[in-house]
Amino acid sequence: MIVKMITSWLGQPISGKVFGMSEQKPPGLAWETWVERQIREAMERGDFDNLPGTGKPLPLNGPDDELWWIRDKLRREALSVLPPALALRKELDDTMDRIAAARTEAEVRRLVASINERIVYVNSHITSGPPSTLVPLDVEHVLEEWSHRRG
Repeated sequence: MIVKMITSWLGQPISGKVFGMSEQKPPGLAWETWVERQIREAMERGDFDNLPGTGKPLPLNGPDDELWWIRDKLRREALSVLPPALALRKELDDTMDRIAAARTEAEVRRLVASINERIVYVNSHITSGPPSTLVPLDVEHVLEEWSHRRG
């Protein structure tokens, strides 16, 4: 059988039915006519009813976009890809929030050491994207600010 199951554009089965279509195009019948007849019969049976995405436009990103599938995957998975310097800035902001919530001096020192290690690595290894302008944090200065905020 040419088509055992009609699938959605996501590749998931629409129904468990197996459609009895002939394996070969009947002789003397144009390909277009044969395919159009199969589509029409499937529509009459309701095989295309309630498909995912019904009534929505196809997700087309333009003919020259070779990376459309990557962009679509990132959008669907809610992922973002930042250049290393920008990702590092986000990590630093997150670390500063965690430092503010830290309960002990040892935890603050561990967090500062961890982000400093990342800053040094990005500054010395990454050459793509915008440059990093971050410098390692001064542990004693961060501890002083942390203890001052705690009162």
